[in-house]
Amino acid sequence: MANALLTLNEFSDGRGMVAISGGGGVLGAIGWRLHKEAAIWPLKDPVSQARYPERRVRGVQECIEVLNLARSGKMAFSFDGELFQITRPFKHDWATAETGPLIYGCCSGPMMIRMGARIADGIQLSDYTTDMMPVAMDNVRKGFEKREWPSDNFRIGNFWAWHIKRDKEVSFREARRELIWRGAIAGKFAHDIRPHVDSDDEVQLIIDNWDNFFKAFWTRSCDIDNVPEELVNKLIAGMSSAGDINDIDREVERYQAFAKSGLTELSIRLFDDPMDGLKLIGEHVLPKLR
Repeated sequence: MANALLTLNEFSDGRGMVAISGGGGVLGAIGWRLHKEAAIWPLKDPVSQARYPERRVRGVQECIEVLNLARSGKMAFSFDGELFQITRPFKHDWATAETGPLIYGCCSGPMMIRMGARIADGIQLSDYTTDMMPVAMDNVRKGFEKREWPSDNFRIGNFWAWHIKRDKEVSFREARRELIWRGAIAGKFAHDIRPHVDSDDEVQLIIDNWDNFFKAFWTRSCDIDNVPEELVNKLIAGMSSAGDINDIDREVERYQAFAKSGLTELSIRLFDDPMDGLKLIGEHVLPKLR
């Protein structure tokens, strides 16, 4: 990863960057055992039922530490981590770009955010809503307290779903299809769902029908069985940008609220017909944020 990142940075004249994640997708899909009768690793999370590797914070931390060593250009005789070991010397002084590369941590959990704020150039949150930002920023500050170099240019980004279309019906169909991947739904966490609905009963209805949210994505039907459309639309409104051109001003206000909360960057995820989405953003969003 260090070789690839530094090579990219050379070719891009110092504009290279990478975001390090704790993973889970590939590992969770394939699984492996120490022996035939052993439990499949990674183990299942008891709430989400997804498979994630253990000690993810430590794994991401050590990866960032190795990349920091590599981009320093100094000789490293080894790396003796708790999870990863490099037993041969390495020195990347062939990388001569005057700037970069930037190293982000993909950090959404509290301990991951603190770790990223302590050793990375920035963090990338995932599907954080504006009401989740105060807790995130508190963890950033706790990480800064143990940081060994200045944090003046520290970057705080967030991944955000954009479903705005010229046709509102098309927009909401796409948003319903992808809703399972918005952070709170995928995790089944009641405290993250509650701000977007009106009662605890609605929260429980959503959790009880988690499989139907996933079915809407898997089958591409865009239909979420057993959950009222009004309730689904509340989740869409709280967790993504959806609607038509007339709704863009409302979304711009949301993005401005993100900036006030501490975000320095917002990564917009486009889905179907991405060029149409880019045009809408270029024509209707960027001019209002300049």
